[in-house]
Formats: sequence, C-alpha cells, structure tokens
Amino acid sequence: MVLAIFRRVMFFVAFATLTAALPAAPVLAAGSSTELSANPETARIEKIIRNYLLENPELLVEVMQKLEARQKAEEEEGLIGAIKANRKALFASTNDYIANPMGKIPVVEFFDYQCGYCKRFKPSVDRLIKSDKSVRFVFKEFPILGEVSVTASKAALAAKLQGKYLPFHNALMVLRRRLTEAAIYQTAKDVGLDVARLKKDMSSPIVLRTIKENRELATAMGIRGTPSIVIGELMAPGAISYDQMTAMIDQARKNCSVC
Repeated sequence: MVLAIFRRVMFFVAFATLTAALPAAPVLAAGSSTELSANPETARIEKIIRNYLLENPELLVEVMQKLEARQKAEEEEGLIGAIKANRKALFASTNDYIANPMGKIPVVEFFDYQCGYCKRFKPSVDRLIKSDKSVRFVFKEFPILGEVSVTASKAALAAKLQGKYLPFHNALMVLRRRLTEAAIYQTAKDVGLDVARLKKDMSSPIVLRTIKENRELATAMGIRGTPSIVIGELMAPGAISYDQMTAMIDQARKNCSVC
C-alpha cells in the first residue's frame, strides 16, 4: 500500500511540476488528491513520503530531468514535423535567393536588414557560402522591425529581378549609417541597379507575395525573431557561432530526412 501511494504521490509531484504555469481549476474532480488526503491513513502515509522526499531531494531532480527530456523530445518531434510540412517553402522556393543552389545540405536564414544580430551573423554566412559548396544557403526576407525594413526587403527582392540580389544584400548588411529609404536607394545606385526599375518592381506581385509567404512560413515554424536559422531538421534562434552552425551542418549530413 505504501509503495502504491508513493507512486501516486510522485505522479502528483510530476503532474504539479508540469502544470505549475497553468491556472488552477476552480473545482476538483471526484477522486482528486484532496479527497485522497482526507483519508487519515492516506494523510499519514503522505506525510511519511513527504519527509522522505525532503530527505532525498534527488528524486525530485530525477523527475524534473525526465520531464525536461520528454518535453525536449516532444519539441524536437514537433519541429521536425513542421519542417517536413513546410519543406518546399523552406528549402526550394524560387522566390528566395539561394547561394550554392546545387548544395545538398539546406541552411535557411530568416533575417531583417535592421537587425544588429543579423549583421553580426553575416561574416559566418559569408564564410560558409565561400568554404562549403555542399551547403545551399537560402536567404529568407523577413522584415519585422518596421516599415523601413519592409522597404529594404522589397528592394532586395526587386534587385533579384535584375540579377543583383547578393551585391545589394551585402551592401545593405554592412551599411553603417541608419537605414532609411534614401540610404536604400543610394545603395541600389551604388551597386549598379536601375533604381527607377527597382522602385517599380518593388510593388510587383512576386515581391509582395514573397514577403507575405515568408511571414506565413515563419508563423507556421514558430519563428518570431531574427536571425533564425534552419539547418536540415534543426533550428536555432539567434546569431549562433560559426562553429555551432557547422556542427549543426555536420549533424544534418549524418541524419536528415529532409535534405
């Protein structure tokens, strides 16, 4: 009997830990822990178990570790499912600019031209694209930091229509002054773009559709910030280091059902 109640109490501990962030239900169902504790014998045994847990807190640590491991596994499974469900939009949209298009390992970056962390991440992107031709790098325009960011993304996608996406993208990413419409168009002129055509193409259906689809994709993937990196079946929020990125790529080479 003691063992059975101990297991039940441990279940309550695990359940309480898992649901601690949820609002408490106003009414307890029949057969709940409140009714269980109302039994004097049960209450006595619960007290013994409570004292035992206080003396052996490593049991609670073990419960937490198992719960965390289970939660992590469920999150990873959900992420892989989301990546598989959106595989084409993530890795093979013709609307995005793709560096090393013949590469087999997909790396996707969701970025914003006003994102300081994206700018810090750029040297790692440049190094990867240059050094590893087996990686196909997908640039996902994801303007979330205001209207100027939207204008910059529209201009970048319009630059793609003139065959100058990467020079324009790189120039905007290393721009040291504040990003403004004037700075965007001056940068376009500096890299040899036809600015009049650029402005016209910025309102084209393909440009507007690409930004809309990228936003919808980010929502489906649970992506809210920039940069966000998707590598095979893995995802990392934030400007990860070059070594972290290559470690994720190596893992994708070994085990990736979407590559």
